[in-house]
Amino acid sequence: MVTSVAPKDVTRLPLILGSASPRRLELLRQIGIAPDEVRAADIDEAPRPQEMPRDYAQRIAGEKLSAILAASPPNRGIVLCADTVVYAGRRILGKSADVAEARRFLRLLSGRRHKVATAVAVASPTHRIARLVETTVRFRPLTDAEIDGYIGTDEWRGKAGGYAIQGAAAAFIPWIQGSFSAVVGLPLAETMTMLRAAGWKERTGT
Repeated sequence: MVTSVAPKDVTRLPLILGSASPRRLELLRQIGIAPDEVRAADIDEAPRPQEMPRDYAQRIAGEKLSAILAASPPNRGIVLCADTVVYAGRRILGKSADVAEARRFLRLLSGRRHKVATAVAVASPTHRIARLVETTVRFRPLTDAEIDGYIGTDEWRGKAGGYAIQGAAAAFIPWIQGSFSAVVGLPLAETMTMLRAAGWKERTGT
């Protein structure tokens, strides 16, 4: 997606969102940010052997950023990338491959706390900034019927940990500590601060 910039904004750096996630785009729009371009980074996202979840999230966000920068012109503007990891202990719970795996993830999370780490990476011609935001999420105990019912919604598809906190799974979560938007896919307060530090400016015209 590319949008035009008004003539009065010629000094404004364009913003590239390096993500294929519709949720990140929606989150940015929620705070009034419309990227000038949306571009997915083509990288291998497989965890390395013995890689810790926080390290994994930071590495993937950084690799996404590097991939977008490598494919962009020198005056690329500002690039924003992120990666979200759900994990229990040291076990990374990626995007469920199928119904059986989604069900295993939900049974694992039932009645316990887990962590969600979102790494954000931002680069402009003069800045490169990275930050990790971690949130603790607690699931109440789930019955088999509740798990089966949630599986039937198909919300688990394409979601780390096999659930979407902004959807029907909200009924499973009585408590979180940290950033709600980071669990969805992008910590908005921290992202806004990073973008402004990198030189991003709101549009002043249409």
